[in-house]
Parts: sequence; C-alpha cells; structure tokens
Amino acid sequence: MDLSPISLHHLYVFAGVAAAGGVRRATETLHRASSAIARSVSALESSLEVELFERKGRGMLLTRAGEEVLLRVQQIDIILKEVREEALRLRSRNGGAVASLESLYNERRLEVATMLAEAHHMPSVGAVLGVSQSAVSQAVARLEEILGQPLFLRTARGMIPTDVGDRWMVRFERVLAELRHIKADVAALSGVLEGVVTVGALPLGRTQLLPAAIAALHARHPRLRFRSLESPYEELTAGLLSGRIDLILGALRPGYAQGLAMEPLFEDRMALIASAGHPLASRRRLTLRDVEAYPWVLSRARSPLREALDGYFAQQGRPLPQPLVETGDLALLRGLLLRGDMITALSAHQLHYEIEQGSLCVLDLPIPGASRPIGITTRAGARLSPGADALLAELRACSAAWR
Repeated sequence: MDLSPISLHHLYVFAGVAAAGGVRRATETLHRASSAIARSVSALESSLEVELFERKGRGMLLTRAGEEVLLRVQQIDIILKEVREEALRLRSRNGGAVASLESLYNERRLEVATMLAEAHHMPSVGAVLGVSQSAVSQAVARLEEILGQPLFLRTARGMIPTDVGDRWMVRFERVLAELRHIKADVAALSGVLEGVVTVGALPLGRTQLLPAAIAALHARHPRLRFRSLESPYEELTAGLLSGRIDLILGALRPGYAQGLAMEPLFEDRMALIASAGHPLASRRRLTLRDVEAYPWVLSRARSPLREALDGYFAQQGRPLPQPLVETGDLALLRGLLLRGDMITALSAHQLHYEIEQGSLCVLDLPIPGASRPIGITTRAGARLSPGADALLAELRACSAAWR
C-alpha cells in the first residue's frame, strides 16, 4: 500500500467539483482557475491510483471510488465546521476575524498541532516530521491565526494545550484518522483489505478472543495489519474518541457511554483461581471462610471485576478481600499464582492455557451473579475502516462459541 499522505487541500477541491458537477462549474465556488482545480483532482487520483470521476460531456460524475472518498470528506467537513463555528462564537465576544473553512484543510498544520499536544516539545515534533523547529512554530502560529485563539501555553512543562486547544486537538485527530482510512476504503472496493487496525485490548480479550480473530482474518487478508494498545480504560476511551483507536475489546463499562457505542458479545463469569498445588485445589464445596485465610492478588480497586467480587463478599456479610498485590498485569499475576498460595478472582478465559495445561485450577467456589458483559466499544457515529469492520465481524463470529 502506498503510504504517501493524501492532501486535505486536494480533498477540499475534489468535494467542490463533486458538488458542482464539473471543473468549470466549480470555479465560482472554489474561486480558482479551472487549470488549478483540474491539477488538484488529477493529483488526488494519482495518489489514490484510481479515477474518482467519469468525465462526460455534460459534466463529471463520481465513480464508486469517488463516492467512497466523498463520504470521508463529508465527515472531515463536519468536524472542521464544528471547530470553525466554535471559533466564530468565541471571537464574536471580543471581535476579530476567523479565516475561511478552506484554510483548515491543511494536514501538516493539524499533524503538527496534535503531535505538539502530546509531546509538548517543538524540537521533538520537528525531529519526527523532519522539519525545523521554526517550521513547527510557524505551523502552530498560522493555525492560531486562522482560528483566532491561542492553542498552546508555554510553561515549565513545555507547550501545553489551552482548554479550547485541548478540545480542538481531539477533532483534529479525528480528521487525520478519516484521512488515513481513505486509501483503505478505495482498496476495499477491489476486495483488498489493507491498512492498520488499532485495538484497545483490555485483559480478557488479549488471551483468546483477539488472537483467534486476528489469525482468522490474516489468513484471508494478509495485507491487513494490526496494532494492540494495552492502557488503562480511560486512556483507551480518549484514544477512541479522538480516532487514534478503532475499537476497544473487553469488559463493557456503561458508565462511560457518552459518545461511545457498546456492543455486548457474551457474558463472562468470574472464577476463583489458584495453582494446581494450592491446599484448596482438591477440596470440594468450599466456602468464603475457606479462602479468607489465603493472600489475594486482585485487579485494581474500582475495576468492574473487583467491584463484582467486593459486592459478593459484602452481600454475604463477609469482610472484603484485602489484596496482597493489586495489578492489571497478567504476567505478574500468573507468576504469583504459580509460586505460592495466592488466590485471584478472574475470568477463566484469561488463564485458559494454564488451566488447560494443569498448572492452575478453578477452585470449587462459584461466585453467583459475578458476571460482566464482554464486548466491543466504538465511537458513536464513527465510520470505521474496512479492516476494522472486518475485525468486528470476526470477533462476533469467534465469540459466538463462548455464549
């Protein structure tokens, strides 16, 4: 796949031609010469290696590829209009001007701003992009001039986004995400899935479900690539809302539903797990009193799993488990269980291979009602890439066996 960037400027011109129905008709709305418009359209088609218009005597009609590209440009237009409209409201309070929407159609400025918001350091951004610090500074200054608002504050911790800058960076990242998907959209029309699918992988999905889905999908679409991010849920949802992450796989958290769409795949039940050599491993009909004498290794406080466990103990009138170790690291948890008499409360799916091989076991103490929905979280209203859509379908198919 050609990884060269697509020009937002060319996309803006392309949308103008699509709306007008031809190059000549677009000169009035785009305010530029026919030759310049034609060059932009031609450059865009060249970068995508596909024709976006059928040239006819009566005008220019979108091809199937052109229709797909236009859908992405329309999403970009909605996002940038939201930014500009907020900038206009802010400027109306104290006067001043905000530049045209077209001036926001510059991928380099948006890329510089979003990278600076993360790195807080202009020389670092310049090094990554292969430009000078002066070029980074000029790009940010021009973007601030366009919007009539300061986007960054210079502090001892570096360049920190202002409040309004922080809000707009999320939207700029969404624009860049839409831009990244365009080539994959076009390739999918010929049956080729390519590009990168980024998954926020919570612990349960990482052991069996996600590997099974990726392996099955790779067998059919070898040009598709995958990236897995393992971060706290709050960081993953921030990445989802900004477009850096395509989907989150794991325990659903309805309390975070604003701006998100959640699809349950199956109900997962919590089990008490210990080493195969644990004193309780061979005993039957255990009680809560039996397990209270042993140390716990548990997920962090306020995680869905921990809250379910604490809720059951409280319901039974027993003191809440006090963990010797709190961790979300499955490797550490596995090591602790294998080296002593610790007990954990976890989905058996997450330690499937160790239980199957006989090094760990599920204790005979069911925790009634301690279940949680496992599923997929996406940004509400997001138009995913073809690769992400295919992964969603594969996750649904793989999870059907667990229901």
